[in-house]
Amino acid sequence: MDAVEDIKGRLSIEDVVGDYVQLKRAGRNFKGLSPFSGEKTASLMVSPEKQIWHDFSSSQGGNMFSFVMEMEGLDFRGALELLARKAGIDLTQYQTGHNAQTGQLKERLYKANELATKFYQAHFSKNSAALAYIFKERLFTKEVALAFQIGYAPNTGTALLNFLKKQGFNDNELQQSGLITQRYKGGDMFRGRIMIPLMDAQGRVIGFTARLLIDNPDAPKYLNTPQTLLYDKGRHVYGLHLAKEAIRAEKFVVAVEGNLDVIASYQAGVRQVVATAGTAMTEMHLKTLGRFSNDIRLAYDQDNAGIAATERAIPLANMVGVNLSIIDIPQGKDPDELIKKDPLAWKNVITKHQDAQDWLIAQYEKRADLSTFSGRDQFKQAVLSSVKRLESAGEQGVYIKKVAKILGYSEEAVKDELRLINDGRIIYKANKQIDKKIDKTRLELKRVQDHLLAICFTQPPLRYYLKQLRPDMLYDQDSRVMLLFLNDNPDFTDDTTTAKALREIPDYVKILTLQYEELYQDLGLLELRNEATRLQIRLIEHYVKSKKRALTEALLSSDEEHTKHLLEQAKALDELLKPTKL
Repeated sequence: MDAVEDIKGRLSIEDVVGDYVQLKRAGRNFKGLSPFSGEKTASLMVSPEKQIWHDFSSSQGGNMFSFVMEMEGLDFRGALELLARKAGIDLTQYQTGHNAQTGQLKERLYKANELATKFYQAHFSKNSAALAYIFKERLFTKEVALAFQIGYAPNTGTALLNFLKKQGFNDNELQQSGLITQRYKGGDMFRGRIMIPLMDAQGRVIGFTARLLIDNPDAPKYLNTPQTLLYDKGRHVYGLHLAKEAIRAEKFVVAVEGNLDVIASYQAGVRQVVATAGTAMTEMHLKTLGRFSNDIRLAYDQDNAGIAATERAIPLANMVGVNLSIIDIPQGKDPDELIKKDPLAWKNVITKHQDAQDWLIAQYEKRADLSTFSGRDQFKQAVLSSVKRLESAGEQGVYIKKVAKILGYSEEAVKDELRLINDGRIIYKANKQIDKKIDKTRLELKRVQDHLLAICFTQPPLRYYLKQLRPDMLYDQDSRVMLLFLNDNPDFTDDTTTAKALREIPDYVKILTLQYEELYQDLGLLELRNEATRLQIRLIEHYVKSKKRALTEALLSSDEEHTKHLLEQAKALDELLKPTKL
């Protein structure tokens, strides 16, 4: 049995996409506004016949799973689980042995957390002290308290335990849920605390953050669910289920320390705000947020812990390939304090973000005594250790200039220091792409590539336009597979779609066919030839330009023998610009 095929059999792609985008019938297909580009003219196309979607404005496309992955920021497994629930399919039936038992246990834990949330909400509504704290001290509205499902854990010791036992949960399930603890001989984990449910990106409760209602020096102010099958603090992003649409619309996300900061920001109308577990920003947090936006802004508290956490996040962001910037909150306030005083100030401050590397340079410039050799060395080591992780030559060049100016060194001297810090390996590289999100130039070139392949796939007489193309001119593996296949099979026609190579990229084949039907099927062969010529020239010109830029960078530091080799490469690139011989 195949879970993927069973889900596709029960769900139609137009219904799945229609949960996120308003679709209208357009002949055999459906059209809607792109959820990725904020456009005003419909360019999202959904084909029920082919069971694929394609967004002409962003050149993204695929099947129902890839659409859910894009919209929800999920990996394939997460999208599979979400669509299985929508289709009413129990994934454990496709598993065997231990995996099946684990899947069943996870479903029981979701249920336990859901019931616990309702239990805590019921007690919250009846506890005057809890109500006063949330509505009078924190100044949250009832609507916001309901949106975040805020609750209260009674201080009796076994109230939740007794409730869940009556609902049929056994000792092992309760222990695995993190709701019960052996510390109190099997009693409730949370007692006398304001309960803030922790939810995954789809809004399912996976754990809790609990704040003491009455401060006690002998107890931690905040207590979190321990690691469970559902909750992993190194992966969980608080508030993402309510923030993801705003992140996509605003095209940036703000990460703060506290869950209550998120709630306060949501109430103030700034909803692209999330929190990590305190100051523990991890690689997985950044990867999760990067699925929604490449523009991540940290607004951690300005105390020592917050500053240290910001410093730790910078190299992680470089490694993951997201653009990290820092928000300095005036007078050292945390977001919640600033929002209480002036919500408009919070809306304004999140737009005044500083590039992470600039922030880091400023921090070390404050700390180091640059009038002394040891101070300059401390500054240089700290800053260049971060700069060396940048893989873009352009970015490295900018910070080499800044460091040189601050220290009064030449740029060449700073480059030499950079190489030494990297243990002799030259990391001042040229033309390496770090931004995983497609910029405007890259987006346009992806359109060009796909449109040319769509024409050549459908029109065998025009495939000679592909002979001058190389796989590294294209931007993804599917397009490279298609290019190689068409060059190896110039007489291929679409009535032989059992070709093994094309079975590896079925959705891409359908997307190219859809693009041809929407853009080119009414054009004559001469018009198609002119279009193919234009598209081919555009791809080759961009490739030659980018390669020459890299060669120019390399020539600056090459010896005589290497220079000769680089010039030969440049000459070979010029040959590519000559017109295709028919």
